[in-house]
Amino acid sequence: MKVTALNSKHQRDVNGAVSWLLKYNEANDQRNLASDSNERDFDDECPKWRKYDRLCEKTFDRYQDYCSELPKREVKQIESSGIY
Repeated sequence: MKVTALNSKHQRDVNGAVSWLLKYNEANDQRNLASDSNERDFDDECPKWRKYDRLCEKTFDRYQDYCSELPKREVKQIESSGIY
């Protein structure tokens, strides 16, 4: 998905933030699938769930790193794009 920056000088950081947000969304979906498959006896010790939980943390941290370099209006633009 393409999100256009309000100011073109921020486009590189917007693209980076969107890229990491998409990776986070995918990891979150996988984490949810792992928890659903073990719903009956699910606990935090499920290796698949832990793997995707760590991936979620890493990808969201990277997303926040890019957002910290952007003005608030650019971050709002990303958050209102429908992929947040």
